[in-house]
Amino acid sequence: MSGELPDHVRRNREDWDRAAPDWVAPGRFLWGLPEPVWGVWRVPESRVGMLAGELDGRDAIELGCGTGYVSAWLARRGARPVGIDISQAQLDTARRLQHEFGLEFALLHGNAERVPCPDASFDFAISEYGASIWCDPYAWIPEAARLLRPGGRLVFLVNASLAILCAPDGADEPATDRLLRPYFGLHSIEWPDVDSVEFHLPHGERIALLRSSGFEIEELVEVRPPDGSTNVYQPNDSLEWARKWPCEEVWKVRRV
Repeated sequence: MSGELPDHVRRNREDWDRAAPDWVAPGRFLWGLPEPVWGVWRVPESRVGMLAGELDGRDAIELGCGTGYVSAWLARRGARPVGIDISQAQLDTARRLQHEFGLEFALLHGNAERVPCPDASFDFAISEYGASIWCDPYAWIPEAARLLRPGGRLVFLVNASLAILCAPDGADEPATDRLLRPYFGLHSIEWPDVDSVEFHLPHGERIALLRSSGFEIEELVEVRPPDGSTNVYQPNDSLEWARKWPCEEVWKVRRV
């Protein structure tokens, strides 16, 4: 399998396999929540609307599911979710949590850029910091379009473009109030202290890609965390910064 994977997918798989033990406790916490929260600031679903719309009886896929908590939220809303992830270690955690919480759904070990499912298999696709940043958008977005039925929705959460432009190279350094990298030419980013590869696009390029892939853009939510929010993943990040400028953004699109 590894010989067939693009280099960035292989590297990201190895990095997430190594990091999987660190995500067991956060995964268990999120599985146990009565209502979803999103992103690094854990913004309530009521403010973001990632799961807005009819899900009962819908076929859904989570692209880059990690420990599977988003798929669990989908299942509790009556959807029939499938989670796919490149990390076997993360999927092992997801299976343990399925057993712990008494909730089962399909889990696939694979690359979200090439999903082993037929065309038009799903009504809903979602990614929260999964394929949405760890897969090449020029591969995973057309793949999401292939997987969705006409009228199907794709919703994904990513780092805001502005936050990436203001982010220092150090993984634990907070965003600044200055632009530190070019906007034009954004695509793959490799942070100096890690061996993974992220992908971020300028808004114009992302819009063009979504439209050329057969999507109609319905909404862009520039997420503003509520007062008192805590970034549990990156404690050095400033809530004051995230209240002034978007740290995260949610794209909601529909398959034409």
